[in-house]
Amino acid sequence: MATEIERKFLVDNDQWRAQVVTESRLKQGYLANQMNASIRVRIGKGKAHLNIKSATIGASRSEFEYEVPMEDAEAMLAEVAQQPFIDKTRYKVKCGDHIWDLDVFEGDNLGLVVAEVELKDEGESFEMPLWAGEEVTGDPKYYNVSLITKPYKDW
Repeated sequence: MATEIERKFLVDNDQWRAQVVTESRLKQGYLANQMNASIRVRIGKGKAHLNIKSATIGASRSEFEYEVPMEDAEAMLAEVAQQPFIDKTRYKVKCGDHIWDLDVFEGDNLGLVVAEVELKDEGESFEMPLWAGEEVTGDPKYYNVSLITKPYKDW
């Protein structure tokens, strides 16, 4: 079983832009959001994936990801996924020994910028970037699955 361990922070400023390694536009939609798990389809960088995550609050949760045909993913987004889907640009940003995922949201979540760092274990230390602000790891309103039903524009 795969376990994802990540910490999530709001982004305070644009200083991260000088540390960008890559960027990609992502579209993701949720096919199911249950008490115990969410199932989403994501398209980005010319590939498509189906992702299943446990609905655990906090830094650690089970995660399973499988590549799917692009045609199938497009159909899932159009015909099955809850609307509107998540639209964002993901930047890979280097800080210390880690590469952070920094998401700049569009659409109904325009103005929200969140950074995540994946860790090997919950106690792993990492360098805190100057652009990282408040930690929101345990706050479900910042989970992508929550941004579908309660977007940033409505806060």
